[in-house]
This record gives sequence, C-alpha cells and structure tokens, in this order.
Amino acid sequence: MANAPVNRIIPKLAVPTIISMLVTSIYNMADTFFVSQLGTSASGAIGIVFSAMAIIQALSFMVGMGSGNFIARSIGAGKRELAEQVASVAFFTGLIIGLLIAVFGNLSLRNIVYFLGATETIAPFAEDYARYIFMAAPFMVCSFIMNNLLRFQGKALFSMIGITTGGILNIFLDPIFIFGLGLGTSGAALATALSQIISFCILFFMCNTKKECITILPQNFRPTINIYQNIIYGGIPSLGRQGIASVATIIMNIMAHPYGDAAIAAMSIVSRFMMFINSAIIGFGQGFQPVCSFCFGAKMYARVKEACWFCIKVSTAILLVFCVTGFTFSGHIIELFRKGDADVIRIGTLALRLQLMTLPLQGVIIMGNMMPQSIGYGIRATLVSTGRQGLFLIPALLILTPVMGLLGIQIAQPIADICTFFLAAFVMNGIFKEMDAAK
Repeated sequence: MANAPVNRIIPKLAVPTIISMLVTSIYNMADTFFVSQLGTSASGAIGIVFSAMAIIQALSFMVGMGSGNFIARSIGAGKRELAEQVASVAFFTGLIIGLLIAVFGNLSLRNIVYFLGATETIAPFAEDYARYIFMAAPFMVCSFIMNNLLRFQGKALFSMIGITTGGILNIFLDPIFIFGLGLGTSGAALATALSQIISFCILFFMCNTKKECITILPQNFRPTINIYQNIIYGGIPSLGRQGIASVATIIMNIMAHPYGDAAIAAMSIVSRFMMFINSAIIGFGQGFQPVCSFCFGAKMYARVKEACWFCIKVSTAILLVFCVTGFTFSGHIIELFRKGDADVIRIGTLALRLQLMTLPLQGVIIMGNMMPQSIGYGIRATLVSTGRQGLFLIPALLILTPVMGLLGIQIAQPIADICTFFLAAFVMNGIFKEMDAAK
C-alpha cells in the first residue's frame, strides 16, 4: 500500500474488483437479455424492478463502503481492534436492513411496482420479478457489505471469488428457470436470489476462515454512535450515488409512460449496457480506494495525488475505446436484446449513442467521487455522487421532457454527465490544494 509503485499496486488490487463488477453487470444483462425474449412488457419489468434493486444496493454500499474505508484508515493508523469491531457492526446492521426490506417489500409488492413506474401491462411481470428479489434482500445486502470489507483490506481476490461464483451461476440458471421450467420473469428473479445466497455463503466463509482477514463475530457487534457516524459519513456518497440513481430511474420510467412500454424497455436496455461499461471503471476505482484510504491515513498525500491521476489517465483511455466501439455497433447492441421490435431499437439506439458521446468524462467523474469518499470527505463526495443522476439528471428530465418529448429523456443523461464532469474537477482541484497546503 505504501511503497509499491501505484501503476502496479492499483492494477493488482483492481483486476479482481473489475472482474467482480463485470460479472455482476453481465448477469444483470443476462436477466435483461433472457427476459426480453418474453416480450417488451417483460423487458420493461426488469427496468422497473432495477430501481428497487438500486435502492437495496445503495443501502448496502453505504454500510459497506462507509465501514470499509473506516477499517482501512484504522488499519493504516494501527487500530486493528477497532477495525474488527467496525466489521461486525457493519455486517449485522446490514442483516437487519435486509430483513426489513424482505418483510415490508413483499407486504407492499403491488403498490411498490406502481410507485416505481410500472404500467398496467408491465406490473404483473414486475411483481413476479420483485417478489424473489425482496426475499433475497438479507443475503444481497450482506454480500455487498462483505465484498467491500474484503476489498478495503486489500483482499479483492477473495471478494471476487464470492461475487463471480454467484454471478456465473445466475447466468446458467436464467435460461433453465425462465424457459426450461417455464417460470418466466419469476425464474429470472429466482436465479438471481439463489446466486446471491451462494455469494453470501462464499464471502462469509472467506471473512471468517482466512487468517489474514478481519473476522465477523457476534461478540464484536458493539455499535456506538461514533462508529455509525463514521460509517454513515463515509458511506453517504454511495447512498447518494445509487439512491438518487434509483429515484432518477423512477422519474424516467414515469416520464416515458406516454411513449409506451417500448420506451421503458429501450431505456432499461441502454441503462444496463452503460452500467456494464461503467462497472469496469468503477472496479478500477475500487482498486484505487484502499491505496487512497491507507495513504491518506498515513499522511502520504503526494502518493494519494499520484494514484488519483494515474487512475484518471488509464480510465479515460479505456473509455475512449469503449466509446468508439459502442457508437459503431449501437444499433446491433440494442437489437441483440429486443430483436424485431423496431420501436425499442429506434429509441434505444439514439439514447445509447448520446450517452456514449459523454462516456470518456466518466474517468474524472468516478475518481472525483471515490477519492474524497476514501479519505473521509463525505460531503464533497456526496455532492459529486449525487450530481450525475440526481443534482443534474432529475432536473434535466423534468425540464427537457415536456419541451422535447422523448428526445428530452434520451438526451438528459449526457447533459447531466457534462455538468457532473465540471463539478468533479472542481472538487478534486480543491482537495489537491488542501493536501499541498498540509505538507
């Protein structure tokens, strides 16, 4: 963490997290792909329930990343006993959150899917899908938390094993449950639920049997106000980023109602594909976070800056390649998910091309969020994390859609990306100046 060249240690930590993120995105895309074969309304249902899954992930990452960077800073400062306490507090807090989601989610299932933006034709498919997702919430929340706890200890390989095993299992189970057993959208959700349970078991085994890892023990569940303050402060950016993203998705689905199920399905496909691309860069940034937290805790500010600039340069170069390639084949990409539906292909192709045009800006946006979050600058990290899909996207949707119609929905995200890029650059520049002054 402290001495290895950043161009070696960050890729070493990042490769497992990139694989984990890509596999997670791939099995999310697999759900979209297989369910789309059932029809446009079924495809739209995935987009509807995705916003609920984003809320679950937002809560999970708030606890997981908040406790993870607190643990990394504690280890860097030589406070291992505190780190062990924080890990157990995070895990059992997540378990309680997951149980509450499972109970209340299924008790209010129909009301929830309509609140999320379902139409009358999409709602039955969305209910079938959401039912099992909510049932698996305790395992899902705890898996995301343990994944982050392992990453921030520099054990990204262990977290990769748990996440990728469940993800690969989900990809294989999808066609079996959806078509082989004739379960339809319920089959896709059941496959996802089972994969989350398997991931949970593997990650729990890694945390509690590997000697070099901080264990999760019931006796260490000793929550204090100070621990929760640090977890929440460090995790709020993740809650903001994904929680606001969920709100933006709900608003987008509602705004798309007048344009039919095809518009909802098309935007859902575009969102999943763009998430797949961004997941690689988020995974790369997650390899940077442990280094950033440790070095900041050890007051190695020059190394923090060096690592951040390295990540921005590499991620921007990678995104440029994705941008050019994706733009060239955008029509074929949408057609792959919903072949034969001309409306979905037409709407999705334009939306995808517009979002790809601002894709290279994500390097600065993502690092501009992860760097302040990793060093405990929660407010500034939250500002950046909520900017892309909250501070800028929601107003863009609400203003542009009544004026420009469907094009307003398609162009809102690129406009939000441009605004967030300048915000992230401003925040990072301010923090770098503070680090220079503290030397």
